[in-house]
Amino acid sequence: MRYYKKITVLAALAVAAVGQMFAQNQSSPYSRYGYGLFSDYATSAQRNMGGVGVAMADGRQINVMNPASYAATDSLTLHWDIGLDLTQLKSSEEGNSGKAFGGGLNYLTLQFPITKYMGASIGLVPYTTVGYSFGNNLKDDDGTVQTSQSTSVSGYGGIDELYVGLGARPVRGLTLGANFSYQFGTIVNDQYVISSTSTLYEQKIQVRDWNVLLGLQYTQRLAPKHQLTFGFTYSPKKDFHGRTWGVKYDMSGDVSSTSGAAKPDTIANERLQTMGYSKPNAYAFGLNYNFDQRLSAEVDFSMQQWSKATFPGLTNEDGNVMYQTRLDDRWRIAAGVQYVPRMRGSYLQRVAYRLGGSYTRDYLMIGDNHLKEFGVSCGFGFPTVAQKTVINLGFEYKRRKAYPASLVTENYFNITLGINFKEFAFWKEKIR
Repeated sequence: MRYYKKITVLAALAVAAVGQMFAQNQSSPYSRYGYGLFSDYATSAQRNMGGVGVAMADGRQINVMNPASYAATDSLTLHWDIGLDLTQLKSSEEGNSGKAFGGGLNYLTLQFPITKYMGASIGLVPYTTVGYSFGNNLKDDDGTVQTSQSTSVSGYGGIDELYVGLGARPVRGLTLGANFSYQFGTIVNDQYVISSTSTLYEQKIQVRDWNVLLGLQYTQRLAPKHQLTFGFTYSPKKDFHGRTWGVKYDMSGDVSSTSGAAKPDTIANERLQTMGYSKPNAYAFGLNYNFDQRLSAEVDFSMQQWSKATFPGLTNEDGNVMYQTRLDDRWRIAAGVQYVPRMRGSYLQRVAYRLGGSYTRDYLMIGDNHLKEFGVSCGFGFPTVAQKTVINLGFEYKRRKAYPASLVTENYFNITLGINFKEFAFWKEKIR
């Protein structure tokens, strides 16, 4: 009974955090387009390894990337994992540069056993994030800069997921799982035209939807201490549900705010599914090699068919389409390794050492340009004296830019912190 009370309390904390737990932890001009930038469900420990996890079946870490992994949890142990991060962004374009900082609570997850062959997980994780702010002067057709007019654009928000997952082992070596999630969030894009008759255009996308992620893992023991695990996940295509609307504010009477003399004029108010907003089929494959629970090496490949999805945008009173985004297939390859010198040695021998890297071609098209990202990471898993808690500290560098035209180049330095706590939930009951 005490065990289930703890699950209820942690679940209540997750629900209470809905809508306010995630601080703005992403700042990127590229998040202006589409639904923002994706998180890929990676925990702090997984981000230390390049963001791998599709074939990871480690009962000591919660793996939201593949729900089949929940079946690997110890039948006596309750896990919870909380993640935070701190980000510094340096961006540059045509000799101009700038800095931005962000960070906050990233995710909250809980995993617990149901039977010897079945485990479950619940949690709150980010799906996409949006955060940007920049401005520029308008130009005439001949390229001359208009000193009397300029634009300022900004945006914030994103889509989060509250999920419930189940993993089971029907036969030896094979585990199956599924995450069922409620997607929610609001994306706000503002465009402020500053002139003698200043105008603010604002579009909001509000998502209230469901999602499902199916997973499979198969483990083959090669030798007494050597095993190979294959992982696969699939999320089906579907229409997004929610609403999108645009508002035009006449700011000529008060250019300092949207209140007072500002006159709102709703441009459009449509259902997302009616307009055709959608998400595509998403696949991921992974291969993990494990030696004696001390060495783990993995390679993942994932693809999302965004070229077959749509993001139509809104039409204003002049018949022009606002905030429309071209989409293309997103694919990502990642590799990572974790090494623990000795499970029962000195403190430094029990620390987990991690290293990884990734390459992503993102789903956004800026004009005729693709968006690519390269990242490297490293980190450590520091066990506490009582062995109940592991502090996952990591460092991540990412470089994001468009090609073939360079446009804005972004350089990120992230510090990630994950606190993974476990408790032997049934231990006292078994003793009695």
